[in-house]
Amino acid sequence: MANKAAPKTVTELRAQLCETIADLQNGEVNVKLACEMSNMAGKITGTLKMQLEYAKLRKEKPAIDFLR
Repeated sequence: MANKAAPKTVTELRAQLCETIADLQNGEVNVKLACEMSNMAGKITGTLKMQLEYAKLRKEKPAIDFLR
């Protein structure tokens, strides 16, 4: 697995996770790294969910660049 920039959008995050799955299946990345990447992705999406829920409570529609 080559060094990659951090994903800037949820679409990029999803693509990187799919690549990580393929890399794991091909033996190009170890299980521990794949688990940590999955864990971090979950934390990122959790913060997005929290931000959206907070905006909903305030009756706002936030512009979140990451969700493109």
